Amino acid sequence: MSNSLRDQLLGLGFKNAPATPVPPPKRESHRAKTGPGGKPAQAGKPAHAGRPWPPQPHKQRSREDIDLAKAYAIRAQKEKDERIEAERLKQEEARARREAKAKLEAFLKDKALNSAEAEHVRHFEYGGKIKRIHVTAAQLKALNAGELGVVQMNGRYLLVDAATLAEAGAIFAQAVALNVDPNAPAGDDPYSDPQYQVPDDLVW
Repeated sequence: MSNSLRDQLLGLGFKNAPATPVPPPKRESHRAKTGPGGKPAQAGKPAHAGRPWPPQPHKQRSREDIDLAKAYAIRAQKEKDERIEAERLKQEEARARREAKAKLEAFLKDKALNSAEAEHVRHFEYGGKIKRIHVTAAQLKALNAGELGVVQMNGRYLLVDAATLAEAGAIFAQAVALNVDPNAPAGDDPYSDPQYQVPDDLVW
């Protein structure tokens, strides 16, 4: 519209049209959204996030699972009892062994017949190894006849008479190192032959 026309209209009593108000921009509410229980809900996630949905029913153990668990428990207890009993028997055996050795040591006091004049070596097998004891000619004959015997005590081999040997065996059988049966075949004790010689410097 030209200025002349505008001036003419104003002169006739027309007024300028009021300007249309522009609404202010909407602002985002700062109030946090809340989920169940009044707790803030995480953006982009449902309120039940982290929990199975729908809720899963509780799985009950079957009768077979319960019986199997009981069987394992019984077996474990039985094995434990067996280990405890084995250890008890082991300790009891060790105690009985110590007592028997102490009793045998007291019994053999002053009963050994080992001679400082022994000129013969009598070999014998004991504990899976070849051992030896020095004896006189008379002792060697008596030893091979079963009239004497050998007892091991604290690493030493003691020559004793037959009666002492029998008593020693009753106290602690493992200590009897040589007990010759004169009626046994010669092959059972190859070292009983007086002519059997082994070099003294041989290490057994």
